[in-house]
Amino acid sequence: MNIIELVKKPRLIIYKIGIKGWIKGFDDETYLKLMYWAKMGKRLDLNNPVTFNEKLQWLKLHNQNPEYSKMVDKYEAKKWASERIGDEYIIPTLGVWNSFDEIDFNQLPNQFVLKCTHDSGGLVICKDKSHFDKAKAKKKIEASLKRNYFVVGREYPYKAVKPRIIAEQYMEDTTTKELRDYKIFTFNGIAKALFISSNRQSGKTTADYFDINFKPLDFTWGYPHSKVLPSKPKSFDQMVKAAECLAKNTVELRVDFYEVNGKAYFGEMTFFDGSGFDEFHPEEWDKKFGDMIKLPEQV
Repeated sequence: MNIIELVKKPRLIIYKIGIKGWIKGFDDETYLKLMYWAKMGKRLDLNNPVTFNEKLQWLKLHNQNPEYSKMVDKYEAKKWASERIGDEYIIPTLGVWNSFDEIDFNQLPNQFVLKCTHDSGGLVICKDKSHFDKAKAKKKIEASLKRNYFVVGREYPYKAVKPRIIAEQYMEDTTTKELRDYKIFTFNGIAKALFISSNRQSGKTTADYFDINFKPLDFTWGYPHSKVLPSKPKSFDQMVKAAECLAKNTVELRVDFYEVNGKAYFGEMTFFDGSGFDEFHPEEWDKKFGDMIKLPEQV
């Protein structure tokens, strides 16, 4: 979001303030209506939600299951997932701490990944400990620990997630020389679409969308397409099966996987992609994805 966008659409200033966590004092429904208008430029219809983004906002308010907090906690989710799909999908955890200063880096291997358990973006990758900028990592992690992720998007599951830090084993595919993220969308427990996030470590993230039969879908949703479409992962069928197992009894859930040398690994689970504030281009895809969600009977 640059200065030109803010000048053309001053309502985005409200959204920018909101994602900083500076808008407080509103009940959840009022806050979501305000943020939806500020970001999307239209009224949020919670009485008759139709689009994907509208339905996510409705689900925030009316589909509050305490079990979801375990599913989005990056530490607790590992155990939760392993009980359902098996330990072979789980990336080893090297440690968990309440603060950055508790971490004994001498006990960590040369390569590792640090993550915050309660948010999106609190991530630090170390490929060589001898060149690891600990001060920079501490600044990023501590800023993430202070962030109240629930307040920002009113995503109910994060309300009960304790902010902590975990270290994971560093993973990289020898063929792609990166760790592509395979994000599978499930609707009422059935996998129907996915996108592949590539080039994340280079800072030039791309996203390519497919239906569940791996036919490319021609829209963008926050990131540009790759110049060359990524190929279907070898473990794709296993990913889909595992995603549907984890998504059992949910209305909408995105389940993320990585593939390392032909083997699938569980990443994380997300109930509210983009917190329901990311625009589809062309806009018709917001409705097409919305059509895939069958909401429970409205309360």
